[in-house]
Amino acid sequence: MILSFFDQFMSPTHLGIPLIALALSLPWVLIPTPTNRWLNNRLLTLQGWFINRFTQQLMLPINLGGHKWAVLLTALMLLLITLNLLGLLPYTFTPTTQLSLNMGLAVPLWLATVIIGMRNQPTAALGHLLPEGTPVPLIPVLIIIETISLFIRPLALGVRLTANLTAGHLLIQLIATAAFMLLPMMHAVAILTSTVLFLLTLLKVAVAMIQAYVFVLLLSLYLQENV
Repeated sequence: MILSFFDQFMSPTHLGIPLIALALSLPWVLIPTPTNRWLNNRLLTLQGWFINRFTQQLMLPINLGGHKWAVLLTALMLLLITLNLLGLLPYTFTPTTQLSLNMGLAVPLWLATVIIGMRNQPTAALGHLLPEGTPVPLIPVLIIIETISLFIRPLALGVRLTANLTAGHLLIQLIATAAFMLLPMMHAVAILTSTVLFLLTLLKVAVAMIQAYVFVLLLSLYLQENV
């Protein structure tokens, strides 16, 4: 029973070929593309409004040098939201529950922000490792602590996204299993459990969108420190 709960997080394969590449490419097929017409339909208008508002809010505190990342961060936001929401559908696979994928997204983007900071403003970038006004005896200790916290950032990005989605999926499966087992014996308790399951699913939809936003927001904050 314990192993079956975690089987949903195994990367599906067909004829020995991993299907995670198909799961990653599917969101781009589902997102509607703008047309050359003067007036688009309601879905395209809503999508354009959402992308514009999100990009404006994300780029607002960042200097002009970081606005080159607007397309990348917005595309990453759309990808993560779509993957997280599609993973809530029955008989689907959520690629963002894989720590390797999340670390593959977090480490290169975090490293790019660090490299940009070291290239454009090395003094300010290194200055983050030592707060101003630090007593002399604490300087070596604080430099070590700040360096460790700097290198933990990509790990925190990947683990946060993986842990939140994995915990949500496991909780939904546990409550659904309990409701199914209680249905023949205690109908009232099974109905109450199903109600809790429905509310938890709504919460999971919100968590899927919030975690995608938090991932991109933290990347933008790291970028803000280095531009």
